[in-house]
Amino acid sequence: MPNIKSAKKRVKVIEAKTLQNKMIKSDLKTALKKASTAVENGADNKEEAVKVAIKKVDMACSKGIIHKNKAARKKSQLAKSLNA
Repeated sequence: MPNIKSAKKRVKVIEAKTLQNKMIKSDLKTALKKASTAVENGADNKEEAVKVAIKKVDMACSKGIIHKNKAARKKSQLAKSLNA
């Protein structure tokens, strides 16, 4: 447990940011899973699901939650699965 006031504040801020990052990462995983199942099952809304997933990937990348190369790879995989 930190004793210095600034260190105590950093603990609070880091906890808040961790929750925010966890929320975005969870949302991203859900969107990716929905998109992959929609493409596998040939659902009517598969283009929309992939579009939403790509948007979530871009958002996570812009916030620094995932690396830009991982974001590019995920987007490429989604597009490839949609076109297959």
